[in-house]
Amino acid sequence: MTVTKTHHYTVGEADLDELLARRTALITAVRAAYPGLTGTQLTRLEDGTFTDTWCWDTAERMRAARPATELPEARAAMSLVRDHTARNGEVLDER
Repeated sequence: MTVTKTHHYTVGEADLDELLARRTALITAVRAAYPGLTGTQLTRLEDGTFTDTWCWDTAERMRAARPATELPEARAAMSLVRDHTARNGEVLDER
C-alpha cells in the first residue's frame, strides 16, 4: 500500500528556482540511496505556501529512508524553506 510523507513549507519567491534545482538533486540522491520512492509532487497552494508529497511503496521503506534528511542534498534544499512541517499518511483511495 502506498504511503506518503507530505511536507508543508514556505519559500521566498527569489529562492524558488534554486529550490526546484536542489529538490531535483535531492530526489535523485534519495532514489540512489533508498529504494521505494515511487513519486513526488510539489504543489503551490493559494496562500503561496507549498506542499511537497513523497510517495513510497511501503511504510517500511519510507521509515528506512529517514536518514535521507542528513544527505547534503537534503540540507541544501531545506536551507531555502521556512516554517517546515511534515506528516505521514496512507493512501486509501486513488483514482
